[in-house]
Amino acid sequence: MKVILGTDRDGFELKNKVKTHLLQLGYDIKDLNEQEGAADFVDSADALIEELRKDDTARGILFDRFAVGSYMVANKHRGIICAAVSDEHSAMMTIRHNSTRIITLGAAILGEELANACAEAYLKADYDAGRHQVRIDMLNKLC
Repeated sequence: MKVILGTDRDGFELKNKVKTHLLQLGYDIKDLNEQEGAADFVDSADALIEELRKDDTARGILFDRFAVGSYMVANKHRGIICAAVSDEHSAMMTIRHNSTRIITLGAAILGEELANACAEAYLKADYDAGRHQVRIDMLNKLC
């Protein structure tokens, strides 16, 4: 599975730690912010979504300080469902019930171990469809 990573300056260090973990698990990683810099969460979220639109099977993980800014930007995009997560169960359930294409992880909230666990739980899970599709259709009508 292709995983696209994006970050602002506050999430850069955590992104690198999660990237290393996911590479060790064998995921195909596209890192949009390999050089530390002054990326803004708006720009990093927009760039990640642009890449996601090129591959319907890819998933994205955005990093910023509290996971909120990137989350808000991502959900402004038509057809994108994004969740800010801070535990493994939520990371797994957001894909299973909400068909989430992107999760956001907050560097000031999560340590390396929990961030790795959240990313792994999210990427191992699949969308359950069925009764949950009604909600997805409702969400997609909103924008």
